[in-house]
Amino acid sequence: MRKNVVDAKPFEFDYDPNKTALVIIDMQRDFCAPGGFGEALGNDITPTKSIIPTVQKVLEEARKHHMTIIHTREGHKPDLSDLEPAKLRRSDSIGKKGPMGRILVRGEYGHDIVDELQPMKGEIVIDKPGKGAFYKTRLQSILKKKGIESLIVCGVTTHVCVHTTIREANDRGYECLMLEDGTAAFDPRDQEAAIRMVNQQGGIFGWTTSANAFLKSLK
Repeated sequence: MRKNVVDAKPFEFDYDPNKTALVIIDMQRDFCAPGGFGEALGNDITPTKSIIPTVQKVLEEARKHHMTIIHTREGHKPDLSDLEPAKLRRSDSIGKKGPMGRILVRGEYGHDIVDELQPMKGEIVIDKPGKGAFYKTRLQSILKKKGIESLIVCGVTTHVCVHTTIREANDRGYECLMLEDGTAAFDPRDQEAAIRMVNQQGGIFGWTTSANAFLKSLK
């Protein structure tokens, strides 16, 4: 079967759209809107907010091509029973009241995905208590059931939840293509390093490319 080919780093990435999922990591108000978890940690959310139009464009095209689409949200149960004490110790704003409800708590306004990227009926939403999308979730079983082999990954933040998910996927045998301008970190130094760590050493964790290059391959 002929595969689609993307101009990528460190070399071309090929994939079968029928066996590929678009994974949009944590494009939540808590990370992309004022008053959320991102700002509570002392970050400037401008970079994470700025990629919304790019991710939206990729999402719309993926829908047109009937790709499997997966959205993830990091957050915890209202009683915080799935929140590890070590995580709370380093991020003590979790569970506290903020402008968009309790920070990083499922069901709160801030926990949900931004308006521009709201999931459509039939799209998969993975709620995760950790940084990686495979940790304590049903993601692996979903991908296996659908026969997915490749992941197109975008979202936030590049060096934390995006990177963790790509590393988890790599260990499970999935080939990952990260969209450089469809991901963001609060600090540009982290963004640059995260991109390099994915595609270095012959693609040790996967491939990276631009959103436009990926969209060109779809057409």
